[in-house]
Amino acid sequence: MKQSIRHQKIVELVIQQGYISTEELVTLLDVSPQTIRRDLNELAENNLIRRHHGGAASPSSAENSDYFERKNFFSTEKNHIAQVAARLIPNGASLFIDIGTTPEAVSSALLDHKNLRIVTNNLNAAHILMQNESFQITMAGGSLRKDGGIIGEATVNFISQFRLDYGILGISSIDLDGSLLDYDYHEVQVKRAIIESSRETILVTDHSKFSRQAIVKLASIKDVDYLLTDQEPPKEILELLKESSVELKICK
Repeated sequence: MKQSIRHQKIVELVIQQGYISTEELVTLLDVSPQTIRRDLNELAENNLIRRHHGGAASPSSAENSDYFERKNFFSTEKNHIAQVAARLIPNGASLFIDIGTTPEAVSSALLDHKNLRIVTNNLNAAHILMQNESFQITMAGGSLRKDGGIIGEATVNFISQFRLDYGILGISSIDLDGSLLDYDYHEVQVKRAIIESSRETILVTDHSKFSRQAIVKLASIKDVDYLLTDQEPPKEILELLKESSVELKICK
């Protein structure tokens, strides 16, 4: 395969998936790891991808992906994560459900539960959850975004009035130092309120979030109780988790 065609395919895969590993590219393009590494270095120099240890990600780090694109990224992986998250939630529990496509997947996985009391700032999640008539659903007020998320000072104040059993939390990026990062300052304030108002926080995130960069710090990965993801995190994150009480679950 010519280099130009290979480069085009790599860029297309990164755009489609958000992140792709070197191993996947070697298999898909049937070339050596050395060739893929050279390709990724050249593409990164031209700002067509962002080079990451073990793979490549989208060059955009300043703003979040379009909602419908995010919903399709790693949908199978998100469903696996959601099934494991749902098993942690007993019938009759109270919980927050955050903005994001992975928390929405958790909402679908919870539909066989009974008598859950749910507070959410995610309009899409609420629409899914209302299919179960035994659920008591409370919507947070605030400013409505195009993706169905509700944020703002009113949202923070509303959520802070509760103390619930679980918080289902999504995130845009996890830095190698364990920082949980997002793109929107106002969204981060809401997420922080969810952590502070939950007895246990369950962070649900696919592996691509370990290779993305965002600009607003929410908290440390040590501030959650569970990390649910679809692949083993980078070694730096694993070391941090060993030093903490966070329970890691690889969902496949």
